[in-house]
Amino acid sequence: MVEPGSGPLMSVLSASPRARPQHQRLRGGALGLLDIASSTMADIGPAMSFAFGFGFLATTAGVASPLTIVAAALVVALLGNTLSQFSRAHPSAGSFITFVGKTFGGTSAVTTALLVTLGYIIGISAVIAVSGGLLATTLDRYAGWSPPWFVWSLILTGLALALMVRGIVISTKVAGFFFAVEMLVLVIVSVTAIIEHRGHLSLTPFLPSHISNGMSGLAAGFPLAVYLFIGWENSAALAEESENPRRNVGRAVFSSVAIMAVSYVLFAYATVTGFGYAMDKVHASDVPFFTVAQGALGAFTFLAYVAGMTSTLGSLIAGTNSQTRMLFNAGRERLLPAFLGYVHPIRRTPTNAITTFTAAAILIIGGWGLGHVLGHHPAMSATAFFAEASTMATTLILLVYLASNIALPFYYRRYRPTEFRAVRHAVVPALGAAAIVIPLYYLLKPGQPAPYSWFPYLALGLLAASVVYAVIFTRRDPALGERVGSVVADGYEE
Repeated sequence: MVEPGSGPLMSVLSASPRARPQHQRLRGGALGLLDIASSTMADIGPAMSFAFGFGFLATTAGVASPLTIVAAALVVALLGNTLSQFSRAHPSAGSFITFVGKTFGGTSAVTTALLVTLGYIIGISAVIAVSGGLLATTLDRYAGWSPPWFVWSLILTGLALALMVRGIVISTKVAGFFFAVEMLVLVIVSVTAIIEHRGHLSLTPFLPSHISNGMSGLAAGFPLAVYLFIGWENSAALAEESENPRRNVGRAVFSSVAIMAVSYVLFAYATVTGFGYAMDKVHASDVPFFTVAQGALGAFTFLAYVAGMTSTLGSLIAGTNSQTRMLFNAGRERLLPAFLGYVHPIRRTPTNAITTFTAAAILIIGGWGLGHVLGHHPAMSATAFFAEASTMATTLILLVYLASNIALPFYYRRYRPTEFRAVRHAVVPALGAAAIVIPLYYLLKPGQPAPYSWFPYLALGLLAASVVYAVIFTRRDPALGERVGSVVADGYEE
C-alpha cells in the first residue's frame, strides 16, 4: 500500500488500456477546505430545508421537535464517519459508487450508480421546482404578479446551468455566497424572535416528555429530521477538485454537520417559541418560520423570502455540482454511458453529466405534473412536488447510505487490514446502518396516503431493476470490476 509522499506516484493513466482506459481529469486542487465545506452547507440549504420541512417535523414530534433534530444530527455524524474513512483511504469523485463498488465488485457499483443517480436527480428536481415556486410566491406577495412557477424554475435552472459549466471555482463561490446570505437572515430572525419572547422562554422544547406520542413520535419525525441534513455528503464527490482530499473531505463533513445541527436547533427553538409553544398554530401555518419572521421583522419580512431564494439557488448549484461528479465518474469508468465522462478541455467541467442530470430532473417535473393531471388531481404546486419528490429521493439515497455503512468494515479488512480499527471501522458504521433502518421503515411502511403509499413499491422496483441491469451489464463487460475506483482523486493509489 502506498500513501501520499511515501512512494512513487501511481498514475492511473499509465495502467493497461483494458483495465484503465485513458481518463479525463477534473481541475485538481481548485477548492480549499472552506470551499467544500461552504458548498456542503449550501447543498443542505438550511433556509429551504427548514422552511419547507419543519412544519411536517413539528406535526409528528411536537413541541420537543428540536430533540428530533439532535437525534438526526448524531446519526448523520455516524454516517459522516463512514464517508470520512472511505475518503481518507480512497478519495474519489465517484463517492458512494466507488466506495461500495470497490468493496463488493462491479455489480454493486453499477447498482449503486443507478440508485444514487436516480435519487439525486429526483431530489434536485424538488429543488428546481421549489426555486421557481418561491420566486413566484415572492413576486405575487410583493408585486402582485403571479406568473407560472415552472417558467421561473426553467429560467433559474438555465442561469445556474450556465454558471456550473463555466467552472467549479466560480460556481462554488457563488453557492457559498448564497449560503452566507441565508444563514445571516436565519440567525437574525431566530435571535430577534427569541428576544421578543424572552419573557416566557423555557427548556420545554428540550424535554423528552414533550415529544408527541413519546418514542413513536420521535421515530415518526426522524426521517424528516434526517432529510434536513441531506447534502451533508457533498464534499466527497468534490474530492478530485479539492486540496488534500484525504484530510479535507472528513473535516468538511463533520464541520458542516456540526454547524447545521447547532443552527437547526436554534431555528427550531425560535420557531416553537415564536408560536408560544402552541403547536396547533404551528400546524395551521403553511411555512411556520416565515410566520415567525413576520412577527420578528415586520416590514423586513421580505428578507426571509430573499433567504429562501438564495437557499434554493445555492442548493441547486452546490447539489448539482457535487452529484454530477458522481455521474461523470461513473461514465468515465464506463459504469454508465461513456459520454457522461466527458470534460470540457478548457474549463475542466463535466458538461455532459451536468446537462444530462439537469435535463432529466426537468423531465421528471414534467412527468410528475402530467401524472397529477391524468390522475384527476389538482394542479401540482411547487411545494407539493417538493414534499413528494424529496420523500422519494430520500428513500433511494438512504438505501445507498445503508450499503456504504455495510461496506466500510469489509473494505478496510480487504484493502487496509493494518489500519483496521474495530470501533471506527466496524462499530460506528454498524450503528449508522442500524439507525438508517428507522427512517427507512417510516418511509416504506404501509398505510400512507397516496402518492406516498406508492413510493415503497417504486423504490423496490427501481432497486430490483438496477440489480438486474447491473448483473447483465457486468457479465457483458468482465473488466468492469477492475475499473471501479480506477481514478483516485489525488493520483495516489494503494
